[in-house]
Amino acid sequence: MLHPYLLDFPSTGSAPLGHLVIAEGATLPFPVKRVYWTAGVPAEKISGNHAHHQLEQLIVAVHGTLELLVETPDRQKHHFVLEHPTQGLYVPPLCWREIKFGAQTVLMCLASQEYEETDYIRTYPEFEQLVSR
Repeated sequence: MLHPYLLDFPSTGSAPLGHLVIAEGATLPFPVKRVYWTAGVPAEKISGNHAHHQLEQLIVAVHGTLELLVETPDRQKHHFVLEHPTQGLYVPPLCWREIKFGAQTVLMCLASQEYEETDYIRTYPEFEQLVSR
């Protein structure tokens, strides 16, 4: 069973000039099929609240801070804080996630599949039932 984990991206540059962060090929845990970002979410707002049957994700706080609570199919809960764009969180399939946004945070997600509504597990009771089998 896969568990969520933090991944550090290679970067070049320095503080006064900025950083170039690289996410490509062998540095990623899966081939990327879709990229999206979320911005303008009010501070302290809890988002996510779902899981996926097959989709893998790599979540990055491109700007600001994200707090994530990820529950795996074996019911272990993992807490992560993302606050630097050189670090991402790998979220495997069948993991319930809750995401709290900091002020002015921009979340970017690299996904292993294109959008497919049937891949979503939208309610926690449905998640519980699925992982208790």
